[in-house]
Amino acid sequence: MSEQGKRILIGIIVIAVFIVCIALVVIGQRSVGPKGLLMMLAGLTGLIVLLWLYNRQYK
Repeated sequence: MSEQGKRILIGIIVIAVFIVCIALVVIGQRSVGPKGLLMMLAGLTGLIVLLWLYNRQYK
């Protein structure tokens, strides 16, 4: 696989993970109780990991 193909694949994976994390936060916000809280925390953790991965390359 070429270098550009790898970049495109990684970009698609990052976008998919971002959408899933945002969905977890939104769906968790609608649910009341521990289940909703855990969904929101999982989404928030995913977003923080994506932000850390992005910022790591500019260190």
